[in-house]
Amino acid sequence: MTNKKAAIILAAGKGKRMKSDLPKVLHSINNKPLIRILMETMTKLSLDRLAVIVGFKGEMVIEELTDFDTDFVWQKKQLGTGHAVKQTQELFKNFDGTVLVAAGDVPFLSSQTIERLFEIHDKNQASATCLSAEFDDPTGYGRIVRKENSNILLDIVEDKDASPEIKIIKEINSGTFCFNCLDLFDALQKIGNENSQQEYYLTDTIKILQQGGKKCAVTRASNPIEVAGINSIEQLKSLEKEINFNK
Repeated sequence: MTNKKAAIILAAGKGKRMKSDLPKVLHSINNKPLIRILMETMTKLSLDRLAVIVGFKGEMVIEELTDFDTDFVWQKKQLGTGHAVKQTQELFKNFDGTVLVAAGDVPFLSSQTIERLFEIHDKNQASATCLSAEFDDPTGYGRIVRKENSNILLDIVEDKDASPEIKIIKEINSGTFCFNCLDLFDALQKIGNENSQQEYYLTDTIKILQQGGKKCAVTRASNPIEVAGINSIEQLKSLEKEINFNK
C-alpha cells in the first residue's frame, strides 16, 4: 500500500445554533479559533497535501489560515458533508494514497490518535476507517457495530434508526475518517440525498463501500474529549472549561 497521506478539513458551515454571524470554526477556545487548534495539529503530521473546505464567510477562514500551507476549496451551497468532500475531487484526482477527513469544529484531535487511525487503516488494508469514541451517554450519535473482537466495522447505525439492542452500544461514530482516496471519490459519486435534510452525507460512503465488497475498519480514540464537536455556545463553554480543568 502507498504511504502518501493527505487531509481534508470541513470548514464550510455557518453553525446556526451558535447564534452568531461568525463562521463556526472561527469561534475560539482560550482565545484561539477552533480551526487553528486543529490545523496546528495537522502540521505535526507528515502530510503530502492539506485542503480546507470553506463556505459561509469563507474569506474570513482563509484569512485566519494564511500562515498554513494548505489549499482552499469552496463549497458554494451547504449540501452536506459528502457534497463538501466532493468539491475537492479535482484537487485529489491524481492522488494515490490515504485521505483523512476531519471537521474543523472538532479541535482537540491529537496527532497520536490520527497516526493511530492511519496505522489501523493500513494494517487492515481498509477502504475506509472510522475513528470512534466511547461516551457514557451516546444519545444522538451513530453507534458503531463491530465484528466481534476485531477492528472491522460492520455498520454505523444512526440513533434514530437504532433498535434497543443497538442503543445499548456506547461506542459512537466521531465523524472523522480515513479513506483510500480512489475508493472515496468513487463512493461519493453514488451517494444520494434521500433523507430529511436532503443532504449528501459522508457516512453513506461506508455502506456503499461495504456493498461493493470493500473492507471498513474502526479504531477508538483513547480520550472522548478528542472527538467532542461544537454545535452551540453552551458546548463551546463546556469544552473550554473541561480543557482548562484538565490542563
